[in-house]
Amino acid sequence: MAEDHSNEWFYCTKHNTVEPYQGCSAGDRLGPYTSKEEAARALEKVEERNEAWDKDPRWNDED
Repeated sequence: MAEDHSNEWFYCTKHNTVEPYQGCSAGDRLGPYTSKEEAARALEKVEERNEAWDKDPRWNDED
């Protein structure tokens, strides 16, 4: 039986668009996300996570 990907959405970094499971290759996408709206916020989410990781001493080698 085929897997159901109907609730999977991705953000394509090549085209700067939200797309369903059947889209660009995995190397050009962020996700999966559970909604189009969540996928549309992908770059914002990446920025938030990067900022949090930059402040986390476990991931920061600076003295």
